[in-house]
Amino acid sequence: MAYILNIETATKNCSVALAKEGKTIICIEIAEEGYSHAERLHVFIEEIINKAGITFQDLVAVAVSQGPGSYTGLRIGVSAAKGLCYALNIPLIAVDTLQILARQVAVSDGLIVPMIDARRMEVYSAIFSSTFDKLREVQAEIITENSFEDVQGTLYFVGDCSQKCKTILTKENFVFLEEIKYPSAKEMSLLSFEKHKKNDTVDVAYFEPYYLKDFLITKPKN
Repeated sequence: MAYILNIETATKNCSVALAKEGKTIICIEIAEEGYSHAERLHVFIEEIINKAGITFQDLVAVAVSQGPGSYTGLRIGVSAAKGLCYALNIPLIAVDTLQILARQVAVSDGLIVPMIDARRMEVYSAIFSSTFDKLREVQAEIITENSFEDVQGTLYFVGDCSQKCKTILTKENFVFLEEIKYPSAKEMSLLSFEKHKKNDTVDVAYFEPYYLKDFLITKPKN
């Protein structure tokens, strides 16, 4: 059986899921205003392994959310994932954080725009089809009333910056799914399993999170 441990710590949500053959069997997570990842992550990992009735040696890989997102959160998640991979001599799988967030959306048409809060009016975002094909790569951008004006069709926005963005992004084709706020490790299960089957892994020694620090600075149009 292909057991993969999935770790998601890119936002305020500290999330761990165990998957078997690409299906989530246990997920433990908590989202708090104060980042508690350092205190909770390893406790969640131990709890999941015990609840599943398996050992760490049963894992075939560890998957981690690669970013973009919180610098501190990403460091904690990647460090934990690397430590497990080193100790168990198993591969490390990296999964796009915004893809994980987009996977929570179930729509039959339109486009999905997952966004993660950066600071002020800055966000990390990408664009996916309703079948989760990536149509625009991850960008760091400042949101203005002109953002996404060239994108046709209904846009479904998800992420932890809905409150600050929905007062600016007010076009009729913009829909905010405010109940979908944070990426979750349970949405990593199929993604990490597909990568595992293709041997799509990263170097445990040299892998670094995708911080996306440089922002695209634009001037609002008159």
